[in-house]
Amino acid sequence: MDPDVSVLLHCAPWRGLREGQVQVELSSRFNRHSVPDAEKHIQSLWEERARREPWLFNGSKFRLHSARWTTSHHPATRTCETKAAQDGEKATLETLNSHCCWLNDTGHSETQEHARCDGQLPVPALTTCRGDSPVVKSQSGRDAGDHSKAVVLRLQLGLTCYKDYLGTNWSETVSELQSHGRVQLGDAQALLAQPLGVGAVMATADGQVVLLRRSHKVAEAAGLLDIPGGHPEPKAVCKGVSEESITMELLEGREDAVLMEIFSSVLAEIRDEVNVPLSCLSEPILLGIALNHTSAGRPSAEFYVRCSLTAEQVKAAYWLGGPEANESTDVVFLRETELLNLDESTPLWSELCPSAKGAIILHQLVMSAKAQLT
Repeated sequence: MDPDVSVLLHCAPWRGLREGQVQVELSSRFNRHSVPDAEKHIQSLWEERARREPWLFNGSKFRLHSARWTTSHHPATRTCETKAAQDGEKATLETLNSHCCWLNDTGHSETQEHARCDGQLPVPALTTCRGDSPVVKSQSGRDAGDHSKAVVLRLQLGLTCYKDYLGTNWSETVSELQSHGRVQLGDAQALLAQPLGVGAVMATADGQVVLLRRSHKVAEAAGLLDIPGGHPEPKAVCKGVSEESITMELLEGREDAVLMEIFSSVLAEIRDEVNVPLSCLSEPILLGIALNHTSAGRPSAEFYVRCSLTAEQVKAAYWLGGPEANESTDVVFLRETELLNLDESTPLWSELCPSAKGAIILHQLVMSAKAQLT
């Protein structure tokens, strides 16, 4: 088990999710909890960092509070939750990472241990796909009844910012913040920024996967291999509004636009980092959400994207340079078949940054489920 990364949830039973199979719930209730001492620490760290790196700016980000499985019309049929969630509370990132509950034929919940990062999560035989819409199945394989509907993933999002991320997830006192959150609020991540990232396993027309060698000038994972990725941006939804003026009140009622930004942002990151036109990229398919434990469990939604260009064409485009070419120094290709066999025992694994590891593990889980269904 790699301590740098774990799987929060995966979409293997449905072979990945499309945008229409995901929902967004927005509320200031999903923002980071604040305490006076922590706020002083965050501000102090930011001022010190800004003095050393005056080019930094404090951009707003979406904060992932929790994620849960539900059904479009009958949420009780299948939900990822803990016992507390069964009593009416939402599952938090910490609790979701530990358990996944299913309903059997009798209607009683069955708790199944959720995989961390070893890629050995058993694929449940409780769901199947009819076209693009996954439907709930019982343990015996029969449909769960006329009331069962398409399963959807609901993301509960608040707002955070880069300053809070540096002052919490990246703080030397993060373990204290997690302890306070666990004891006082029942959620170890409650005081952390937890900005939602995005990343893409991008496959070329000739079956190669694109990896980027991160620049030594970037703040995280310098020099390591990564997948194209970044963050969905609230400013893309609140056009014309300054970063510091973006509030949850401005976002409320714009859930569809936020969801669209999450899915489209991963394509924009490929365009800007790899210099591949959007017209060459397929619809992104959500593989799941991974947690980066080198930054205290920061979540990232990982996608699968196909490109109509060959590896040689992608390489040529990359070396022409895109808007974010300064973030990497080289492009590396790995056959998709090789990617499926990567693990801690392979030499390349130590060269991967946590976000790439998480995406690869999720890709392996989904592809393994596809193989079992064919």
